Amino acid sequence: MENDPMQQKPGMENKREPCPDRIMYDVGGAFGMGAVGGGIWHFIKGLKNSPKGYKMQGAAEAVRREAPRLGGSFANWGLAFALFDCSLQAIRKKEDPWNAITAGALTGGFLQLRFGLGSAAKSAAFGGFLLAIIEGLSISMNKLTSPPPPGVQFNPGMGGPGGMPGGMPGGPGGPGMAPLPGIPGGEIPVGGAEADSGITGWVNNMLGG
Repeated sequence: MENDPMQQKPGMENKREPCPDRIMYDVGGAFGMGAVGGGIWHFIKGLKNSPKGYKMQGAAEAVRREAPRLGGSFANWGLAFALFDCSLQAIRKKEDPWNAITAGALTGGFLQLRFGLGSAAKSAAFGGFLLAIIEGLSISMNKLTSPPPPGVQFNPGMGGPGGMPGGMPGGPGGPGMAPLPGIPGGEIPVGGAEADSGITGWVNNMLGG
């Protein structure tokens, strides 16, 4: 579909690694995210739950025990997601956000199959919804930060004072605006070998010189 907003556009960079290298990057990134985030969470929890005099020891023990376990859980999710994502890319022969959204739903459902079909369906819906939000935010950020299309340039040095072209609505000498004093018709002189420019030329016109 040509007008599909989820289709990867030529001007939009795809910063993800190509398959199959993406699998290793996703697994490593997910493990690091889970280990670091889980370590911070369990460190604070260990400080809170440990008795006085043993808070630092208790917090360190909680991090040592729980952070790798949480990192491993995140790594499992990242591995399943990357495998589904690369498989969808190979099947569909294209790279777009629909791959990630579908991979998120399949990953959530696959990892919850051991708890029954009902739990797997709920987890699949949540995974697809979460990835849809992430991909939507990513597309919005890419549109906001992407450079303007070729041929569309803005030159603040052109036109009248303040960079507003003369003769345009709202600009000096434009419709609905009074002509500049001392300048016939409100037109701003531009260019020329003998023409003054900038504030000096405007002041000279005001003084009649």
